[in-house]
Amino acid sequence: MQIKQIGIFIVIFLASAQLKAQTVDLFAEESNKKVKDIVTSTFKSTRIVNGQSIENVGAGVLDFRISHRFGAISQGGYNLFGLDQATMRIGLDYGVIPRLTVGIGRSTYEKQYDAFLKFKILQQQTGEKNIPVGISYVGSTILKTIKDASTTYTPYTTDRLSFAHQILIASKINDYLSIQLSPTVVHYNLVDSTNIPNDFKSLGISSRLRVSKRVNITSEYYIRFDKLAGYYNPLSIGVDIETGGHVFQLHVSNSKGMTERTFINETTGSWMDGDLCFGFNIVRAFSIRKPKELRSIKW
Repeated sequence: MQIKQIGIFIVIFLASAQLKAQTVDLFAEESNKKVKDIVTSTFKSTRIVNGQSIENVGAGVLDFRISHRFGAISQGGYNLFGLDQATMRIGLDYGVIPRLTVGIGRSTYEKQYDAFLKFKILQQQTGEKNIPVGISYVGSTILKTIKDASTTYTPYTTDRLSFAHQILIASKINDYLSIQLSPTVVHYNLVDSTNIPNDFKSLGISSRLRVSKRVNITSEYYIRFDKLAGYYNPLSIGVDIETGGHVFQLHVSNSKGMTERTFINETTGSWMDGDLCFGFNIVRAFSIRKPKELRSIKW
């Protein structure tokens, strides 16, 4: 009889332990959900206007991006308010893993080639683990290949290189407002004289304001602390329109360049003088790797 009672007790204990384990697992899963409540869509594209946003391309996704910048609107009707003149950039951005995006591009402006990588260091989260900002690093390399005027000095290829380093600090305040700060250093391998520094520091200030379900107003401004003479701080204002999972970006800017070297440090137009250029960005996404192949990627 005692053996039978002991057996019943063991069965009840094991059943209780199993129920408790399931309950603990459920609570642990719910806790993890709270901890891993990652904030998404801080911005609607990987670019705000010209500059990088904190958003990454999805893992296994290839973005084909075409960017157009027209001439100054102030040129008047003869040049169709700048539409007769255009520069463009064609780029490919690829999501290697959820936190890492790499990209390459070719711009007709000064015949520049560029390459970059963007790594997400910290993700904004809510819930039990509250992290109010996201942080990413972007490193870019720019090669200017346009032929210089004839000089007695033949530049090396490395002389035409410049590099940009950025820390992106962004916060999605709510569903309607996001802001981003972008401390930036642009390095020139070669400058015109010894009086000009090789490193140029600046701070980007960007925002996204939602006005409807599919329309957002974006702005982007860079304050230059080290300045090249004859250039202006870049200011861009745009409209992002979501169309079937993609974003069509329209904007007005005083900058024609589309690399960190040109649009931050070498903007020739001035808002005060009406030297504004219309432009747009179009992105088409292609899935390269199937979701099944990405299941083993945790970070």
